[in-house]
Amino acid sequence: MVKIALLDDYQNVAMKSADWNALPVDCSVEVFQDHLVAEDDLVRRLMDFDVIMAMRERTPFRRSLLQRLPNLKLLSTAGARNASIDMEAATELGILVCGTGGSRGATMELTWGLILSLLRKIPREDRATKSGSWQETVGIGLDGKTIGILGLGRIGSETAEVARAFHMNLIAWSQNLTPERAEECGARLVGKEQLFSEADIITIHLQLSDRTRGLIGAADLARMKPTAFIVNTSRGPIIDEPALIDVLQRKAIAGAGVDVFEPEPLPRDHPILKLDNVVITPHLGYVTEETYEKFYGETIDNVRSFMEGEPARVINTDVLDKRREL
Repeated sequence: MVKIALLDDYQNVAMKSADWNALPVDCSVEVFQDHLVAEDDLVRRLMDFDVIMAMRERTPFRRSLLQRLPNLKLLSTAGARNASIDMEAATELGILVCGTGGSRGATMELTWGLILSLLRKIPREDRATKSGSWQETVGIGLDGKTIGILGLGRIGSETAEVARAFHMNLIAWSQNLTPERAEECGARLVGKEQLFSEADIITIHLQLSDRTRGLIGAADLARMKPTAFIVNTSRGPIIDEPALIDVLQRKAIAGAGVDVFEPEPLPRDHPILKLDNVVITPHLGYVTEETYEKFYGETIDNVRSFMEGEPARVINTDVLDKRREL
């Protein structure tokens, strides 16, 4: 029997998002909704499984954990990459790591949901109206405002496309961005300091790496206008979190929309939960029905392909000649 574990199914939708009957009859699937943090707890739960599906980066698979899972042969991650999997260790141990596709546009859509929620005070007005009040705030329009986009990859360029529809002025920066690429997206390449000082809205669309961890610090946030907003749907550690909380607590900027944190889930005593100038979502950028159908459906295909001896969507290709067999 091939034992398969599906981790961190927060919304209890894994079994409804794909046809698990498409797996061979000698497969058994177990779903876990709760999130474990302690390594010993994870080992006790997962040590008997041949296949594990990691839902994005909710559960890290560091070397120390992988070394304690001798039965693990296939680690299938939702998405095409997973920064919380130690790929070098997985390869050394003969563990195949495969990925999946995703749904186009999901994170970009949430980015604009956060922007509109901030500028039009939607969460506050929703709460106020339900409690009997009527029109407590005055919103801010997007037409003619300047949006600063950090990163013009797939999500950043999609964000730029929507910004143009709102008749906004677009400026952009990242470490490798060229004037030609910025112009392709309807934006003007500026320096990092200029972006933070000029933009009315700053939105982050960078991958987390050694170069981008802590990329946005106190000096950058201090350059922002007191009327400006910042939105992060990429990864929490890209921003110096204490510095962000400090400017928000002092009302040195107008507000922030934050979907990503470090750690996740957020501790109940986290200071950002007490702020009234922040709109928070629990890492929902990719969380749509369409994305989950892709994640789980292609996980099934990854398992079947692996069992047939022809692995699909392999991330650590160096392991193919020395992978653990069922």
